[in-house]
Amino acid sequence: MGKILDYQCTYDNAVGISSEITEKLDLTFPDAYLHWDTMVKIALEIKKQEGASFCELPFCHTLEAEAMGGIVNFGNAMAGPRAKEYICETPDEVLALPEIDYEKGRIFETLKACKYLREQGENVALMISGPFTILNVLMDAGLVFRFLRKQPEKMQQIFDKFAEELLRFIKKALEYQVNIISYADSSGGLNILGPKNTQYVMEHFSYPFLKRAQEAVEGKAQIFLCPKTSYALLGTDKMIWEEIPIPEPMKYVDGALLVKDHAPIVGQMCIKNIDYMVQKEIKAVKLV
Repeated sequence: MGKILDYQCTYDNAVGISSEITEKLDLTFPDAYLHWDTMVKIALEIKKQEGASFCELPFCHTLEAEAMGGIVNFGNAMAGPRAKEYICETPDEVLALPEIDYEKGRIFETLKACKYLREQGENVALMISGPFTILNVLMDAGLVFRFLRKQPEKMQQIFDKFAEELLRFIKKALEYQVNIISYADSSGGLNILGPKNTQYVMEHFSYPFLKRAQEAVEGKAQIFLCPKTSYALLGTDKMIWEEIPIPEPMKYVDGALLVKDHAPIVGQMCIKNIDYMVQKEIKAVKLV
């Protein structure tokens, strides 16, 4: 196994909306975070302000956990939704949480917003969160790492539960015409987990989950990995890079979408780094 390298990202906790955007839209917050039509207005304005070629939803990292029963502070015009209070203290309490109902609540409104934007001709990136980011809304992080260390069999059950839920989410998103799946687990990076736990998570969650996710999106959408995940997979010998040429320098997301038929998974740069330019090729993630 090679050395696991970390990716120093300034976008890990990039949530919320700039005051310039919220003031221009003249929406009522946090109510605007809860309805598909106001989500659409926010997403389009963010795209315009940032000069992006895609719209991104949701505007936080709490969506899946909230849909499982987590308690969320929906914030205001300056700060988006975030964890409010923990509801779980044991792995069994996490395992007892209900399956997500995609026909109600904020997750349903988010999917409706995605579909509307796609019908208007927009590229739509749906952000989905990894297991540690989800758990960070549901329970104290100290407990999570204790269970990872002392009750690995229970953590595996949680990994399995979340993998199934995220795969259901991806498949539902495809029904709503989403064409980009953005996957990140900012609360589970190398800088937090350390090398040993990172290797364990790559082997027991990330790699098997992404293999199944790739099969699910084949020909329908493209997966953009957070580079923290890409580098961890690379360092644990779970992937290799495959360089795919592009005809001219262009923004990263544009280049990736251009070669999507040859690159179902990419992950060399954070999708939020809107202005990052690729010069000659896109690096596709090839799971091995």
